[in-house]
Amino acid sequence: MSHKNDQEPNGLKDDANVASTVPDSIADGVDDDIVESNRRLFTGWQFLLFAALAIAYSSFHLVSLNVYPMETWSFRIVHIAGALILGYGLFAGARFADEEHQTSGAGIKWVSYALLIPAAYTLAQVFLMHQTLSGGAMRIDPSVENWHYGYPLMATTACAVVLSWFYRQARHRFNPADLVLMVCALASAGYLLVAFNTNIRMSTGTSFAPSGISWAAIAGSLLILELTRRVAGLALVVISAVFLGYVFVGPYLPGFLGYPGLSLQRFFSQVYTDAGILGPTTAVSSTYIILFIIFAAFLQASKVGDYFVNFAFAAAGRARGGPAKVAIFASGLMGMINGTSAGNVVSTGSLTIPLMKKVGYPARSAGAIEAAASTGGQIMPPIMGAGAFIMAEVTGIPYTEIAIAAIIPAILYFASIYFMVDFEAARKGMRGMRKDEIPLFSKLIKQVYLFAPIIILIAALFMGYSVIRAGTLATASAAVVSWISPNKMGIRAILKALQIAGTMSVQIIAVCACAGLIVGVISLTGVGARFSSLLLGLAGVSQLLALVFAMLISILLGMGMPTTAAYAVAASVVAPGLINIGIEPLIAHFFVFYFAVVSAITPPVALASYAAAGISGDNPMGTSVASFKIGLAAFIVPFMFFYSPAMLMEGTPMEILRVGVTATLGIILLSGMVQAWFFGPVNTWQRLLMLVGAMFMIYGGIYTDVLGLAIGIGLFVMQRKLHGSGNKTAQAG
Repeated sequence: MSHKNDQEPNGLKDDANVASTVPDSIADGVDDDIVESNRRLFTGWQFLLFAALAIAYSSFHLVSLNVYPMETWSFRIVHIAGALILGYGLFAGARFADEEHQTSGAGIKWVSYALLIPAAYTLAQVFLMHQTLSGGAMRIDPSVENWHYGYPLMATTACAVVLSWFYRQARHRFNPADLVLMVCALASAGYLLVAFNTNIRMSTGTSFAPSGISWAAIAGSLLILELTRRVAGLALVVISAVFLGYVFVGPYLPGFLGYPGLSLQRFFSQVYTDAGILGPTTAVSSTYIILFIIFAAFLQASKVGDYFVNFAFAAAGRARGGPAKVAIFASGLMGMINGTSAGNVVSTGSLTIPLMKKVGYPARSAGAIEAAASTGGQIMPPIMGAGAFIMAEVTGIPYTEIAIAAIIPAILYFASIYFMVDFEAARKGMRGMRKDEIPLFSKLIKQVYLFAPIIILIAALFMGYSVIRAGTLATASAAVVSWISPNKMGIRAILKALQIAGTMSVQIIAVCACAGLIVGVISLTGVGARFSSLLLGLAGVSQLLALVFAMLISILLGMGMPTTAAYAVAASVVAPGLINIGIEPLIAHFFVFYFAVVSAITPPVALASYAAAGISGDNPMGTSVASFKIGLAAFIVPFMFFYSPAMLMEGTPMEILRVGVTATLGIILLSGMVQAWFFGPVNTWQRLLMLVGAMFMIYGGIYTDVLGLAIGIGLFVMQRKLHGSGNKTAQAG
């Protein structure tokens, strides 16, 4: 009897004893703030100061979006300037000193403080120029703009950026070089606010534009690039530098890359307008993205993220390879909201990856599954990691239409990962988690009301409310719902949520502004139109060849970049070319969007896979190759948007149903082919046949569907005859 008890610890216990042994919660800390390696951890008055700034920044957006709207350009300038000030206060430009004697010397310190004098002087000049223009002057004296504003601002900004690279101090201390950069951000934004609220605004992009606009834009661009380097790494900065270099090198390039050229003044007087930095990317980050970051912060502060993960464990933890299936559900749900694949890997993967390894997944597979699932959150409607809102802004297609179109592709992607996981678990004979290892579903179902904010958000959007109004309602409902949960939000918790939102928003706003710089280069130099003509030429040879080329460019542009920036840049370069070769705008943008998203798991630069490898302890490149394999469906499905538009809900209900069902069956065959398992092991020729059947069904044509179904049914019957009796035990595992 005791031996039996050892083998089946739950088998002879009654429900009451089981209930007393199961954990109330397995997820704890999913909602904790992720502290980046270069973020300062202030104490005392400095903590209070930057907490107040972050709260004020979040509150400013809520008020401006819902109560007291600002003029559009002014609002976006303040939006970027606020992120720059917060960013330079919170994120250091160099590694922190481990010990007191490793800090920078007094020379760098005093030079940094000395730079405050010219920085403050340029800021004072902004106030003087504002008074001059308010007094009825039409222009500012060019000598004042150049010698008293432009040259000091540029020199001070450049020197402070370089000094910040070498200024090392303890993690809890502030850097005077970064204080200089904060003042320069104010001086740059201040001039643009003054100029753009007068008739001077009409001169941007012409030879009559005041030089002050160009100086402010150059300094602002440099500040954006440096902050992007701090919060998102060098990849996006290098790509931006290449595009900026093209502005001035382009006239000397041969072939389709050549263009007439733009002067420094004409380019920079226009790039910090709605043609570039203040354009679509900042339009989205200053409205939808910041609002949903605040929403996510309220969910985080009320510990809803912990509940989501616990709910996923209770629902799927006991299934074969349970923690991997939990990762799919939890990461998909969290990734939909938080908007960054790598960030989602860090938050949920720290829990799911060790548990996957515990039930038998190798470290590489565990990391790859988490990376692929977290990346899938970016294509999960209704929020799609803010991608849906950018697409709506860029294309003019209603948001609800985009969210509905994303349903079948998202189902296919997550079905692919699910069956990849399931077949690997069957092939390796893995178990699920025991009943005493996961929370009781009956307990968690009593708190299902915690899903209410997301349900309210979706319902409000589909009832016709604006995205801003729906997001605000969902945010308010998160606070209200918390009052009947164990984690009630009072004034302190609400302020904490606003502080978290202000801090979390810095990275995505910097990235969007930097992407806007690239978009400005594309629109002002016309390189996008020349790329379109290249795609048009390829389409004359083969449309498939043009699509493959567009795929490669989208992935290349997205490598090392957060999803939002990756899509924004690819949509500017690639999507117009696809539309010009006859592809519908919705299909073209979804095609680009998917490949921009999966660049996070595409070798050699796969941010989500690298983050997962850091947790699993496996080789980063090996993990990225494995996650590429698990997310394989995302590299095939976008091509089917073109050949079968019903996959994006374009067609009759019967066409959509047929394509959805057969494509899902095709995805199951594809997963079996990759994992070499389909109701039992499969050999090489069977895998090749499965690949053919999968492609036939994913393709979406009537005849190809029939052929694919025939192949699938034939393989199913064959495998059941060969392995049916021997596979029952494995299936039960």
